[in-house]
Amino acid sequence: MNKRHITSALSQAFGKFASKEFPHIVQNFVNNTYVKLMGLNMDEFHSPNTYKTLNALFTRKLREDRKYSLDAQDFISPCDSLITECGTISEDYALQIKGMRYKCADFIGSAFTDEEKAVISEGTFINFYLSPKDYHRYHIPTNLKVIKAVHIPGKFYPVNIPSLKKRLNLFIENERVVILCEASNGKRFYMVLVSALNVGVMQVAFESRIQTNADATEVQSYEFFDKYLDKGSDFGCFEMGSTIVVLAEKDMLKLNIQTGDNVKYGDTIASM
Repeated sequence: MNKRHITSALSQAFGKFASKEFPHIVQNFVNNTYVKLMGLNMDEFHSPNTYKTLNALFTRKLREDRKYSLDAQDFISPCDSLITECGTISEDYALQIKGMRYKCADFIGSAFTDEEKAVISEGTFINFYLSPKDYHRYHIPTNLKVIKAVHIPGKFYPVNIPSLKKRLNLFIENERVVILCEASNGKRFYMVLVSALNVGVMQVAFESRIQTNADATEVQSYEFFDKYLDKGSDFGCFEMGSTIVVLAEKDMLKLNIQTGDNVKYGDTIASM
């Protein structure tokens, strides 16, 4: 059995602090200090004083859902984030950051067959980085069917720009949840939730058996046969900032974004 990494213990400890409910005055101070230090824009959310824990503030929901295109050909951003890299998968390689690439087959993991991995050959990749100031929930980018979800335990290295630049294969080393999806047009793509330092949990609402940053050290795979999710559906959150990677089948997505763009959940980022 694999030994858990020190970054996992640190993230778990921070998660316990963030989930602790302090006396009201203390909690207000903690919440408001975090909002000011991180520069959170709370216009779409309830007052910081209404959240009983720091974690509740991290995982805050929108007061009202955003408007987004209902056109089946429009692929929307699943989250608020910075696009750290995007482009074409070449010879099974995608970019972690400019000048540093990783092998998609290793990133997706051994629980997927060679045939399932081959789906994204010469396809498209998008890296969404959620900073600590961002809205932490993630949503379904297009009407889809979930084929398989795989939890891969791992490390909890930071995924900010400086870390991406200095640690090769960071995405492959970190804990992640890999979700194979089929869009309504029959094209397939992966959504990969990547952990980071201080991310206590990556929630996956449609599969309660997936428990991240827990005691599990072995890969767990879950297959689905009739799990359909609608565009815009909230399917979980990061408990702190982290990264989502989309790996799509060739010719599935025509991107209208580029590296360095800031996007919001609900923005149309590609056509299908």
